[in-house]
Amino acid sequence: MKITYTLTDESPALATYSFLPIAKAFLNHADIKVETADISLSARILAQFPENLAPNQRVEDALSQLGELVKTPNANLIKTPNISASIPQLKNAIKELQAKGYNVPDFPDEPSNEQEKAVKEKYQKVLGSAVNPVLRQGNSDRRSTNAVKSYAQKNPYRVTPFDKNSKSCVSYMKEGDFFDNEKAVLIESPTTAKIIFKDSSGQKVLKDGLKLEANEILDATFMDAQKLSEFYTEQIESCKKQGILFSLHLKATMMKVSDPILFGYAVKAYFKELFDEFKDELEALGVNANNGVSELLAKIESSPKKATILAKYNEILEKSAKISMVNSDKGITNLHIPSDVIVDASMPAMLKNGARLWDKDGKECDANAVIPDKTYATIYEAVIEDLKANGVLNPATLGSVSNVGLMAKKAQEYGSHDKTFVAPNDGEFIIVDSNDTTLLSHSVKKGDIYRANQAKFDAVQNWIDLGIERADLTGDKAIFWLDEKRASNKIMIDLVKKRLQEKGKDIAILAPKEACLESLRLIRAGKNAISITGNVLRDYLTDLFPILELGTSAKMLSVVPMLNGGAMFETGAGGSAPKQVEQLVEENHLRWDSLGEFLALQASLEFYAQKQNSPKAKVLADALDSATSQWLDNNKAPSRKVGEDDNRTSHFYLAMYFARALANQSTDSSIAAFFTPIANELESKQDSIRTEFNSAQGVKVDLGGYYKFDDSKAESVMRPSKSFNAVIERIASKGN
Repeated sequence: MKITYTLTDESPALATYSFLPIAKAFLNHADIKVETADISLSARILAQFPENLAPNQRVEDALSQLGELVKTPNANLIKTPNISASIPQLKNAIKELQAKGYNVPDFPDEPSNEQEKAVKEKYQKVLGSAVNPVLRQGNSDRRSTNAVKSYAQKNPYRVTPFDKNSKSCVSYMKEGDFFDNEKAVLIESPTTAKIIFKDSSGQKVLKDGLKLEANEILDATFMDAQKLSEFYTEQIESCKKQGILFSLHLKATMMKVSDPILFGYAVKAYFKELFDEFKDELEALGVNANNGVSELLAKIESSPKKATILAKYNEILEKSAKISMVNSDKGITNLHIPSDVIVDASMPAMLKNGARLWDKDGKECDANAVIPDKTYATIYEAVIEDLKANGVLNPATLGSVSNVGLMAKKAQEYGSHDKTFVAPNDGEFIIVDSNDTTLLSHSVKKGDIYRANQAKFDAVQNWIDLGIERADLTGDKAIFWLDEKRASNKIMIDLVKKRLQEKGKDIAILAPKEACLESLRLIRAGKNAISITGNVLRDYLTDLFPILELGTSAKMLSVVPMLNGGAMFETGAGGSAPKQVEQLVEENHLRWDSLGEFLALQASLEFYAQKQNSPKAKVLADALDSATSQWLDNNKAPSRKVGEDDNRTSHFYLAMYFARALANQSTDSSIAAFFTPIANELESKQDSIRTEFNSAQGVKVDLGGYYKFDDSKAESVMRPSKSFNAVIERIASKGN
């Protein structure tokens, strides 16, 4: 068995230049081979177009290779966060690669021939959350470790007061959304289905070869586009009347087909007068509202009507409801870029901030968090209700909510991208099996957004068992977050009840809003809870509760036990932090917190020791656990301020504590003997090494790119301490 470590994007990719050489050096002492796999956005783009590239420019399709690896019992993968690319991000990455001499084609917004269609299809494989569904061949077990939780309680983050008279709220559609229109069926026997669209002119097969297994849950639903538009207009009016901010919260990264469309309807509703008045001009310029206001502003640059369009744009911003801002200084609104505001990160941040957001002047204001589909919006409504009733949460006394999430085999909405369609006319979407028997059907109007989801029986059973196992192991109260009013959940509840009966277990089943209120009640009392949820709630809750409890979701231990016996260890849930890259470029200070990497490496070593029966790996795992606790207790996380300790210095301290823990252990005398002088040296030189790190700060740096760093430049920036590098070289070579 080897350990595979991913190379990804932005802040975690930069941190890897510093941390991976340290990890490899230490792991060499248990003869553990560490391989890397480049699944960065740039590498995934290049892997799609080998025929366009010179032989020395070609890259392996590492994502496909990892997709095969995770199906094997020996998979041991450490995965750092990667970019889930929006179309604007993808276009910027393409532009950068082209400037570097890579002959990759432009992204065709509207393909005009077969060749452009083929190019767009290839790029679709890179868009959105293209990585996780391939790698997550198991369900999810996410929790904060005892060391992390204990540290957070001793050092609680600064709590923002919550005004009980706050007008902040969560708004969702009362009818016509995905929740209302869902239908579901439990598949009786294996079959191959197809999705058909039927209208007055005939029928068309949209998706063929849809393999369905016995006892699989198939569901389908649609969003009524007309009612969505009306809903947005109502919310904009309501915000204006109440004097609160309009703020849209979607997930256009993972839900890369449906949510940009929902986003586009909001852009068109807010700027309705502009889109009506300049309809022909905007069409001629190729403006697509789904790509946000930033594309509109960029495309009108070449228009003779630029001044009048801009005047109308500014007039609307002045007279309509105030809109929440992503960056007040730069005038970047909530509607600028679909990937800027991602619900699972943006909502906890808002709730933690007294349920307030920022207006165009940088002033904090109450806000209407607009989440059109009620399926999951109610959990955020529950938190606001709880805050209004009980006041702010106290992180010093809070219990913890861990999560067991259904994730395997592209479960539910997060596997729906290839089964999502916009109705071309009034008509009917039908799913038929191999005998042409109708499984599900929906009558729709032109423009409605339709999607189908699947959940495989073995994935569901494994998820239920994992939930039971965690409940037994911890003794914490577990809750299945399932709503019997939702068609697919109703079937799932039957499967859960049957499995609980077979195992002789009694675990509560509550609808998401009630489950959230109950979990908040438990953690306010200092107790722990286990949320056993579907795929989307897994994603949302593993940001929501860690952010409320710890102040961040990047400090979670995230384990994916694979269905075939391997494992993946994900490093935190906090994204890839583009703003932190900006700070590094401007000030040579990286505030990325690598605690997630430390926790993942420790869990990976434990797994290696167990699977390979390796005492040396166990020694390393125990020592790293001890080092991480010491790192937390001594407050060695990066500072936000230039000139103070940053990510690189935090790696030095972990290495120093790791070396000392290995020197002090008595299980393996040869490891102890090797690391005793190393630990002594690192401790004696810590002031001078720290000075080497921190004196490099305060200047602009050149990384040789953004989506594709220049390795030698990035390594030079991320490893500025020559004396520390020399010690790491010695550890790696075992003193030879």
